[in-house]
Formats: sequence, C-alpha cells, structure tokens
Amino acid sequence: MDEFDPAGPADSIASVTDRVRSFDIGAPAGAVYFLGTTLAVVGAEETVTLIDRAGETSRVDVGSGALLCAASDGKRLVIGGDDGKLSALDSCGKLQALATDPKRRWIDNVALHPDGAIAWSVGKVAFVRGTKGDDKSFEVPSTVGGLAFAPKGMRLAIAHYNGVTLWFPNMAANAEMLEWAGSHLGVVFSPDNKFLVTTMHEPAMHGWRLADQQHMRMSGYPGRVRSISWTAGGKGLATSGADSVIVWPFGSKDGPMGKQPSMLAPLQARVSAVACHPKQDLLAAGYSDGTVLMARITDGAEILVRRNGKGAVSALAWSGDGETLAFAAEDGEAGVLTL
Repeated sequence: MDEFDPAGPADSIASVTDRVRSFDIGAPAGAVYFLGTTLAVVGAEETVTLIDRAGETSRVDVGSGALLCAASDGKRLVIGGDDGKLSALDSCGKLQALATDPKRRWIDNVALHPDGAIAWSVGKVAFVRGTKGDDKSFEVPSTVGGLAFAPKGMRLAIAHYNGVTLWFPNMAANAEMLEWAGSHLGVVFSPDNKFLVTTMHEPAMHGWRLADQQHMRMSGYPGRVRSISWTAGGKGLATSGADSVIVWPFGSKDGPMGKQPSMLAPLQARVSAVACHPKQDLLAAGYSDGTVLMARITDGAEILVRRNGKGAVSALAWSGDGETLAFAAEDGEAGVLTL
C-alpha cells in the first residue's frame, strides 16, 4: 500500500466518502472483525453478517438471543451470548460449538491467545481452554468485567470489582491481585507486556506498570471509555469517551505517569469507537453522530470517511494488512473503505 497522505491539497482532504461501499445489515451492529479478507459484522442479536471482498453478503445464525461478547484472531470469530453458548465462526460461515454453560448462564466475556487458547467468563468464573482441549477455571471475588491474555506467556488478566486478577492457568502458583477501588470492565496488556490498563464503570481508566505495580490514573473523561486501541508499535493508547480521540503516551518506562495525553480529531460529538492502523501512525475514529474520520497521529491531519446525521458508530476495524477500514453503526449500516 502507498503511504497514506491526508496532508495533500485542501480539496483532497475533504472526503473519501464516495469510495466507501455501504451495506445494510438490517439491525444494530455491536462489533466488526476481519477474517482474512472477509468482514464479519456482529449484530446485537442472533446473527453475524459476512461480507466478502466482492461485496457478497451472507447471514449466519449464531445464537438464540443477545450476542454479548466477541473476539477474533483474524482467522476465526469467537462469540458468546445470553443463551449460554460459546461458538466459533470462520470466514466461510462454518459455525463450531465450543462450549455450553450447564445452567445456560450468560457468557459475557471472551479473549483469544495467539497460540489458539480461548478464555471466557460466566458470572464470577473465568475459564481457559488450552490448545490440547483441556479446560481450567478460576473464580474471582465479583462478576468478571473483562478478560485479556498477555502477549507473551500463558497469563490471563481478569478484570472485576476493585481490581484485576492475574492468573496463570498452567501454573500452581497463586494468582496475583492488582488492586484499585471501583468497577473495572475492559482490560488490555500493552504490546510490550510492560503495562496493564483497564476501562472503568466511571469515566476513567486505570493502569499498572507490571514490573512494580506502580499505579497510573487516566481520568478527566466526560463519558465512559468504551473503546481503546494501541497505536502501531504500542507507543500510544487511543481511547474514546470524549469529543476528541485521547491518546495516552506509553513510549517510556513510566508510561503516561506525569504526562498529558494528546487530543486528535475533535468534533461536536462524543467519540464512540477507535481503531489504530496496524502499521502506520494513523487511526480511525467513529462518533456518536455517525461521523467516521481518519487522523494521522503525528500531526492530526484528518480525512472524512462517513458523514454525520446517521446512527452512532459502534465499531471500527482494520484488515490485518492495513489496506481496508471497516465500520458499523447502530442504524444497521456497515461500510468498507479500501485505501
């Protein structure tokens, strides 16, 4: 791909909306992922819509109720729902049943390890299925808010009320607790494995430097942070929750401690979704008024992908090669832009 250049002549900056292919999913979308070159749009209930490179769409019934969580490794999409079922879907639409909770309790979090292991949660219990098919479980003090595998080694972060538990499923050692008051929801490791960050029920994030458990407070948001994404190389963490994309610096050993974040792509609307390009210093931002922008992280140069006046943007995703950006919205529209 040619290096993206949003800082060209003024008339070329305005918009690439005419290059976006739009699709009507027919229902609100909760997440989007690329399975190779196929786009998977996860609906709020029951169905996933697959869109191939040629623009052909197909719908796959994946549950009998609300779809509560999804994760992808670029090859398969793993989905959990309020019917107590955990399933995997490939780019051809083949659905595989992975697990069913005996009491049909909600499966509300899922995470994938690079080696193929899967984690999911039911209530206070987190489960891990290794590559050999063996299941292990661990109960935390309160309902699981989020799950994330460390980028190196077999370590699972389990977010819950008043902190995060770090569990090593393959070791007999006791789990490690990182404490901070409040309800912790989403959780993510930094790509270099040095930091752990959670989104919270309150309009804030919290982080820890894993080497010494030093706290990192990231507050000041007007709304809850629902979407986060690491920049290429992991030197910054882009977040939703404000009327600009807030990018926290993680390039030094202290992370964002004592530093101010940068603010990109300001609008008179709340940022609802963010996705950083996998290779370039570029990000996409979706807003509560339906706008989608691309912004260059180094200088803030912007380009319009989707105009406002439609449903709020619920999800964004880049293809693995960075050639294609996809978005989905609460009004059932999905769009694909090839750079």
